[in-house]
Amino acid sequence: MKISPLDRILLLLTGLLAAYHIVVGIEGFASLPAIAYTIAFGVLLIAGLLLILLGFDVLDSPIIVIVSTIIPLSLATGLVWQYLASFGTLYLGFAILGFLAVTITRALPIKTKLPVLVLGIVHGLAGLTIFLLPIIWVLTGRAAPGFALVGIGGALIGIGGLLLSFLKAGKPLLSRAVIFRLLPGLLLLMTAAFVAGFAFAS
Repeated sequence: MKISPLDRILLLLTGLLAAYHIVVGIEGFASLPAIAYTIAFGVLLIAGLLLILLGFDVLDSPIIVIVSTIIPLSLATGLVWQYLASFGTLYLGFAILGFLAVTITRALPIKTKLPVLVLGIVHGLAGLTIFLLPIIWVLTGRAAPGFALVGIGGALIGIGGLLLSFLKAGKPLLSRAVIFRLLPGLLLLMTAAFVAGFAFAS
């Protein structure tokens, strides 16, 4: 599917927001969360640029599926390190093993549904972490209300991940054309929610 000028504008804005967060948004964070957030937003920036340059066909590459897994895993790891430090090492282990599992199942010629199952579990657990942790922190008064936007961003990344996962599995929830039409706007809203949520966290 051909990428439209509007799609390119939305993806460019997504990249600019991601770059802004890398340069400005992580100020004041401890080193480990800052590294995790930088990796996540850096991959998001690169993904946006690849879509602008190569179009939606780049999403058909198994490498894109593997690389895109870094975004939710890094964000979730950063949140756990920052707000649930006692579980930081354990969650980092999950992130590493989850990434390796996705990489192996995508690199090998597996004909079963195992690659989709592994991707769904890894993305699902990371997405739930990104969604629930900020919401719980806000509801319990441990963070400012604006931090809930990070949770909303987590919900949006989960929706995008599910749409692309089912499309890859051959059982799309929406048509390929509709998914690609929604994706640039979804990425922009997701990135804006993350950037604003982290900015309003305190």
